[in-house]
Formats: sequence, C-alpha cells, structure tokens
Amino acid sequence: MMQLIAGGKTLVDPRRLSVAFFLVGALLFGALPVSADTLGTIVLPGAKSAEGIAVGEGSTFYAGELFTGDIFQGDLQKGTVSLFIDAPSGRMAAGMKADTRNGLLFVAGLSTGQGYVYDLKTGATLAVYQFGMPSQSLINDVAITRDGAWFTDSAQARLYFVPISANGVPGGFTTLALTGPAADTSGAFNLNGIAVTPDGKTLIVSHSAQGKLYTINPQTGASAEITGVSLPNVDGILLEGGRLWAVQNFNNQVAEIRLSPDLTSGSVLNVITSPAFEVPTAVARHGSELAVVNAKFDTGFPPTASQYEVVIVR
Repeated sequence: MMQLIAGGKTLVDPRRLSVAFFLVGALLFGALPVSADTLGTIVLPGAKSAEGIAVGEGSTFYAGELFTGDIFQGDLQKGTVSLFIDAPSGRMAAGMKADTRNGLLFVAGLSTGQGYVYDLKTGATLAVYQFGMPSQSLINDVAITRDGAWFTDSAQARLYFVPISANGVPGGFTTLALTGPAADTSGAFNLNGIAVTPDGKTLIVSHSAQGKLYTINPQTGASAEITGVSLPNVDGILLEGGRLWAVQNFNNQVAEIRLSPDLTSGSVLNVITSPAFEVPTAVARHGSELAVVNAKFDTGFPPTASQYEVVIVR
C-alpha cells in the first residue's frame, strides 16, 4: 500500500553492487521482487483472523478481526495495540478506511452484505447499512472521498455510496451499477480493493478474478482497464502521493505501481516482499512505512493460525 531499497540498509552493505545490477534488470525486463526492511510486527491480541487495516491521526492504526467484526486500535511507532471495538455478534470486518476529518471509521462487512460506520473516538456504532443480501453480496473494501464513502461488492457488479453531510453525518446509501470490464462477476471474488483520485472524479478498483486494475466513473459506472499491469491475486489497494500499492495476497507481496497521468496505463516499479508476509490482504501507509496485515488464508478459510499481525516495512 517507494523505492524501498533506496531508503533501506541494503544499499550500504557489500551487496550493493549486486543490488545495482538487480535494479538495472528490473528496469530492462520489468519489476523484480525487492525484499523490504521489515521494521517489526504488531500482534493483534486474541485475534482469530484478520483482513483490513487503516491509518488514523498521527501513527494510529486500526485493524479488523474478519470473522467477529472486532476492531483493534494501535500505534505504529510504539508498537502497541489493544481491542477498540467489541463488535456485536454477526458482524465481520474486511476492508476499512478512517475518515479523520469527520472522525468516522468505515468498515466493510464481507458476507454479511453490510457496511458499518463507527465513531473514531468512542468506537460507538453510528450506522449499519444492508447493501445486499448476505447470500448474494460480499462487501469487501471501502474508499473515502470528501463527500462520502464507496464500498465494493465482490459478488455483484455494483458499488455503494454513503454520503457524508457537511457536519460529518453519514446518510442513506445509493447503488451504482457498473458497465464495462469491471462488471465481470464470473469469479469467486471479483471487485476487491478501491481507491479514489484526489479530485474525487475517478475511482480505481482491483479485480481479484481478473488480476487487473480498472477505473470507474462515479457518475455513470462506466469502467476501463488500466493497461500494462498484471496483478495475480490482487487484493487491497492504496493510492497516495501519485503512486498505487496493490497487495497480492497469495503471492506474499505488494506491488508499487506508477500510473499514467490519464490513468489509462500503469507500470510496476517495485514488488515488495518480506519474510514476515503470510497472505497479506491490505496495506496502509504512515510516512515512509507501509503497514500490511496478514490474513493467513494459507491455513484455511476460516484460517487456523495461532496469531495474526500487522507487518511494518520500510
């Protein structure tokens, strides 16, 4: 969710010559895996699963317990974390984003068909949205604009928009039907991660079944492929500072992508890996660091790992 080698310690050790040839090869033949400096891991206490992550004010982060809907709150600099929201029974927590301007946390509820809005200060539930039927919808991720929040559905060719009023109150949702390549629902998981351009005029979505990125017009629902980028097992995405990071879960890596100014094409600059990655699903950014959450779906679905953690890489 950076030129990690340039900012890490590997360039100053005796292996720097081989790294230089490595980077030349990446420029000539396409991006190759770059092992990032792993700064540490933060274990989510008592979690039996994990999926989403978001950053808030300062170094605060939020991470979700996928199958219970619980939300953890922690500090990326201090390495601390504790349970923040003990969600009511029946909720889930997939992708999430923090709207720090309005003090809101938006959480996608995956197979519940729901989306949730929590108060960032108190953890209180402010709204619950039933976007689709539990047996028919998979509400997977969310992106924040100045006007509201967009949710993806991995089972349906549509997005859901929750407006936010001028005084920071979430309103009733609307549904946007999609057309074009992003509307393909032939896979088990289709639309997944979502991001929005700074001007709010274009949405970018990842499509897990196709391994591609698409742009979507938020007014019409029309979609188009971002060519030049192949992303098998693509999951959550993050767009910041003119760069896009795409998590590739079962590939255990995060691709850093440069997009063309018109968003019609892209190229992979770096493929970030870490020995600590274990089927990561979402990424957030804090300064020069990325925070990546391990879902550990390699142990099953639901997963059966003994612990779940946030991995911090430079």
